[in-house]
Amino acid sequence: MADAFLSFALRKLGDFLSQQVSLLTSLRDEITWLRNELLFIQPFLKDAELKQCADHRVVQWVFEINSIANDAVAILETYSFEAGKRASYLKACACICRKEKKFYNVAKEIKSLKKRIMDISRKRETYGITNINSNAGEGPSNQVATLRRTTSYVDDHDYIFVGFQDVVQNLLAELLKAEPRRSVLSIYGMGGLGKTTLARKLYTSPNIASSFPTRSWICVSQEYNTMDLFRNIIKSIQGRTKETLDLLERMTEGDLEIYLRDLLKEHKYLVVVDDVWQREAWESLKRAFPDSKNGSRVIITTRKEDVAERADNRGFVHKLRFLSQEESWDLFRRKLLDVQAMVPEMESLAKDMVEKCRGLPLAIVVLSGLLSHKKGLNEWQKVEDHLWKNIKEDKFIEISNILSLSYNDLSTALKQCFLYFGIFPEDQVLEADNIIRLWMAEGFIIPRGEERMEDVAEGFLNELIRRSLVQVAKTLWEKVTHCRVHDLLRDLAIQKALEVNFFDFYDPRKHSISSLCIRHVIHSQGERYLSLDLSNLKLRSIVFSDPDFRNMSLMNFSSVFQHLYVLYLDMCVVSIIPDAIGSLYHLKLLRLRGIHDVPSSIGNLKNLQTLVVDEGGYSCELPHETADLINLRHLVASYLKPLKRISKLTSLEVLKGVRCDQWKDVDPVDLVNLRELSMDRITKSYSLNNISSLKNLSSLRLFCEFDESFSSLEFLSSCQKLQKLLLQGRIEKLPLFPNSITMMVLWKSKLMEDPMPTLGMLPNLRDLILEEAYNGEEIMCSDNSFRQLEFLHLYHLSNLERWHLDTSAMPLIKRLAIGRCSKMKEIPERMKYVEEKLNAVDLYNHMQGFN
Repeated sequence: MADAFLSFALRKLGDFLSQQVSLLTSLRDEITWLRNELLFIQPFLKDAELKQCADHRVVQWVFEINSIANDAVAILETYSFEAGKRASYLKACACICRKEKKFYNVAKEIKSLKKRIMDISRKRETYGITNINSNAGEGPSNQVATLRRTTSYVDDHDYIFVGFQDVVQNLLAELLKAEPRRSVLSIYGMGGLGKTTLARKLYTSPNIASSFPTRSWICVSQEYNTMDLFRNIIKSIQGRTKETLDLLERMTEGDLEIYLRDLLKEHKYLVVVDDVWQREAWESLKRAFPDSKNGSRVIITTRKEDVAERADNRGFVHKLRFLSQEESWDLFRRKLLDVQAMVPEMESLAKDMVEKCRGLPLAIVVLSGLLSHKKGLNEWQKVEDHLWKNIKEDKFIEISNILSLSYNDLSTALKQCFLYFGIFPEDQVLEADNIIRLWMAEGFIIPRGEERMEDVAEGFLNELIRRSLVQVAKTLWEKVTHCRVHDLLRDLAIQKALEVNFFDFYDPRKHSISSLCIRHVIHSQGERYLSLDLSNLKLRSIVFSDPDFRNMSLMNFSSVFQHLYVLYLDMCVVSIIPDAIGSLYHLKLLRLRGIHDVPSSIGNLKNLQTLVVDEGGYSCELPHETADLINLRHLVASYLKPLKRISKLTSLEVLKGVRCDQWKDVDPVDLVNLRELSMDRITKSYSLNNISSLKNLSSLRLFCEFDESFSSLEFLSSCQKLQKLLLQGRIEKLPLFPNSITMMVLWKSKLMEDPMPTLGMLPNLRDLILEEAYNGEEIMCSDNSFRQLEFLHLYHLSNLERWHLDTSAMPLIKRLAIGRCSKMKEIPERMKYVEEKLNAVDLYNHMQGFN
C-alpha cells in the first residue's frame, strides 16, 4: 500500500515540474532531486511490504515513506495555493526570488525532506530491504476494462443459499404462522455464515411483503445510538419529509420511544434488527415494539448465542449451520470466473482448499474470487502454500488468512479503492456512482490513453465484486448501482487502513484523531472534532457522516482545510454554508446534504470535478457562479433557479436534477462531453428539441410532472449515440427511436396503440421495461422482432389480456418478469420457462433505481 502514496506523490511532482515553468532554478533542482530519489526507493517497497509482518522496524520504514510522500504533496500544494492568489506565475516566482517568508519556507521544507530521505536510504540497507523487480498485480490491467463490459453477476441472495432453501421455507412458516402474539425470530452464527443475507431473503419474500403492511430494517452493530435507531425506523415508515425530520430532531429518547410505539401499535409490522452484539441493545429497543396481538414479528440477527436465546422467552431461535462439503464445492464453482479452465489437478487442489474452509460461505466465495484471478496450476499451488504455511495438519483455514491473502493480491490501485469502503458506516448500502466519484477525486484513477476515468473506476469496482470483496446490492441496466461490503471485510479494510495511515476515525471518547493521516472520518460529535487543534495538519479528505452536526461555521476553511481534495458532508440539516468554502482551491469533490443555499463563492473552485447537493427531497439554490466551474464533470442537484450559462461547463459529463423550465433557455451545443442527462418536472408546454444537440449523449431520463404528457419526442431520432432511455409520462405516439438504444423504460406512458411493432424493430434492444405503459388488451410480437432482447419486464398493464408471439420473435430471451397484469389469461408457451412472478415490493425496489 505504501506504493500507492508514493505513486501519487511522484505523479504530483512530475506534474508540478512540467506546469511550473518559471520556477527558480535552485528550487526546481531540489524538487527534481526529490522526485528522482523517490523513484529510486519505489522498487524496494515490494520487498518491504513482504517483510513487515516479521520486522516492526520495516513497518516503521514504510510508514516514514508514506509520511514523506504525503508531506511532499502538501508542500507543492501550499506553493500552488499561494501562487494561485497572485495575478500570475511570474509574480509568484518574483515573490520567491525576494524570498518572502512563505515561499522561502517551501524550499526549506524540501531540504528537510532531503535529510529524511537520506536517512530512509541508510535504514533500507541496514534492514536488508532489496529491489524486487516485479510488476505483478500493479496497475490497471486490460482485464479491468473487460470486466466493465462483460461481468455477469451472481445474485448474492442466491449464492449464499446453496442448500438453504429448506431453512428459508421453515423460517417463513414461523413468521407467517397463526400466532397473534408479537414474537421474535432470532438468527445467530459466526461472521460470514450469511445471517444478514438470510434475513434479507425473508424480508423481501412476496408472502412477507403481502402479510406485513408495515416493515422496517435497522442495523445495530457494535457501536450504536438508540435514538438514531428509533429515528431510522420512524423515517423508514413515515418517510423523510422535512416536517418529520424536524420533529424527530426535537425529541428526546423517551419521546422517540413513545412516538414509535404509537406509530406501530395500529399496524401489523415486521422489523429486522440486524447485527445485535449486546443484549442491552435489544433491551433498549424492544419496549418500542408493541404487542397488539395482530401477528407482528421482529427478526434479530446476531453472532452471540446468548443474545439470540434471551431475546424472547417464547421466541424462535435458529442457529445457522455451515455448508456441507458438497454444498461448499457447488458454491465455489458458482463463483469461479472460468470453471472450464480448471484441469483435474487444479480441481483436486481446489477441493482440498475448499474443504479447509469448513463450510463458511464468505471464506469460500472470497477464495473462489482469488483463484479466479490466478492462471494455471502453479499459481493455484502458490495460493495453497500461502494459506497453509501458518497452519498445522488437520486444521482449518482461518477466514482472516483468506481475506488478507485476497487483499494482498490486489494491485496498488485496487488496494486503495478497497480500503475506501472502510470509511463508511457498517452495513451501509453505498451508491456505486458515489464511490466512483470519490475514487476519482482522491486521485486513485489514472486513465490510459483515451479511457474515461469513470470507465476505469467502474472496471475497478467490478473487479472487486468478482473477487467477492464487494457485494452487489442492486443493479440497473446491466450496471451495479448499489453495493456493500461484509462487516468482516470492512473490518479488514479498517485494519489495513490504520496500518498505513490511509485514514483515521475521530474518537469522541478520547477526543483525538491521528495527526499523521491525510483523511479524517467523523461519524459522531463533529463539533467536538472541530475543536481539536488541526492547524498543522495537511488533510486531503474530510468525510462527515454525523447526523447531529449542524454548525459549519466552525470549519476553518481558510487554513486547516486548504489542501482538501474531498469534502463529503452527509448530514441531516445544516444551517448555512460559509462563503469561506470558496477558498478550498484544490477541492475536487463537494458533497452537501441538508443544504438549501449554496454560496456564490463556490465559483472559485476551479478544480472541482463533482458537485452533489442533496436537500432531502427538496430543491436547492445554486448560484449563477456554478457555471464558472470549468472542470466540473458531475453535477447532481435538484436546483430551483436556471443556470443560464450552463453551456460553459464543457467538461460536464453527468447532469442530474435539472428541471424542464430551467432547460428551455439552455443552448447545449457546447456541452460536447455530456453523456448522462436526467430531467424532471417536464410539461407539454416545453420543447425538448435542443437535446438533439447533445451529440455524445448515451443515457437519458425524462420525468413528466404528475400526469403530464410529453411534447414531441421526435428529437430522439437525432441522438445517434443514445443507449439507455427512460421516459416517464404520457406519450400520445411513439417516436422514431435511434437504432443505438440497448435499454429502454416506458413508465406511465398510457399508450393506446400497441408499442411492440415499433420497439421490436430496434436492432440492439436488450432490456425493455413497460410499466403502466399501455392501455390496450393485446400485444403482438411478429416474426424477426426483438432479435437481441434478453430481458422483458411487464408491470401494471391492467388491461392486457392476450400476448401473440410469433415463432422467431425474441430468440435470445433470458428473463421475463410479469407483475400486476391481472387480466392476462396466459403467456406464450415458450415463455413459461423464463417467467418470474413479481410482487409489489419487487416493483417498488426495481423502479426506485430509476429516480
